[in-house]
Amino acid sequence: MSVAKKDYKRITTKSLIEMKANGEKISMLTAYDYTMAKIVDTAGIDVILVGDSASNVMAGHETTLPITLDQMIYHASSVVRAIERALVVVDLPFGSYQSDPKEALRSAIRIMKESGGHAVKLEGGKEIKDSIKKILNAGIPVMGHLGLTPQSIYKFGTYTVRAKEEEEALKLMEDAKLLEKLGCFAIVIEKVPADLAEKVAKSISIPVIGIGAGGGVDGQVLVIHDMLGMNNEFSPRFLRRYMNLYEGMTTAISQYVADVKSSDFPNANEQY
Repeated sequence: MSVAKKDYKRITTKSLIEMKANGEKISMLTAYDYTMAKIVDTAGIDVILVGDSASNVMAGHETTLPITLDQMIYHASSVVRAIERALVVVDLPFGSYQSDPKEALRSAIRIMKESGGHAVKLEGGKEIKDSIKKILNAGIPVMGHLGLTPQSIYKFGTYTVRAKEEEEALKLMEDAKLLEKLGCFAIVIEKVPADLAEKVAKSISIPVIGIGAGGGVDGQVLVIHDMLGMNNEFSPRFLRRYMNLYEGMTTAISQYVADVKSSDFPNANEQY
C-alpha cells in the first residue's frame, strides 16, 4: 500500500529520515550560484548539494582537489540566499578535514557560520570517523559519502565502479553502518554495483542517496550541469540528460551574434 506524500514546506535532516521511513524517494541536485539555486528550489528539489564538483563545472579543473574552503563558502552563501524549501548540504573540500579533527571542526564551523548552509558532507568512512564525531558533537549535521570518492581520485587512479570485489564491498557496508552509528543523517553512495547499494540502503535506517548506484537506494543525486546537458563531454551510463542546453544555448548565442553583426538587434521596439 502506498503512503501519502507529506507536503514539506521546509526540508530538514529529519524530513529526509521520514521520507525513507515512508518509502518516498529523495531528490537531490547540485547548485553553485544564486540563479541556478533559485530555479532548482522552485522546481521542488528536496536537497541542494553545493558540491566540490564546482571545481570541475564552474572553474574548469580536472579534479575536485583544487577548490578551497573560501571558494566553497562563496558558492554556498550564493545558494543559501536563493532557497526557500530545500535542505542545503555543503561539501567540505579536500584538505579541510582529513588530517586533523580540530581542523575539520573549524572548517565545518566556517561553512555553517559564513554561508548559512544546513549541513556538511565528507568523503570517507572509518578513516575520518574522528573528524565526523568532532563535527557532530558540535551540533553540525553530517552527510557521509562512500564508494567512489572523487577527492581520493589519485589514490584510485580511475573513476571506474568501486566495491566490485568482496573485500571492498564488505568495507563499504561496514563504513555505512559506522556512519549511521556515529550520527550521520544520510549517506551518498557513488558508482557502486546496484545490488550492493540496495543492500546498504536496506541495512541502515538513514537515507542512502545514489549516483551511479542503481534504483534500489532511497534517493538520487546528479550534477545540474550534466542532467541539463550543459556539459556535452561527460556521458557516464548513470547520467540521464533531461535537456540539451549546450546545443540550445550555442544556437541562441550564435543567433545573437548574427543579429548584432547585421544590426537586426536592437530593433525599433527594443530601444528608448
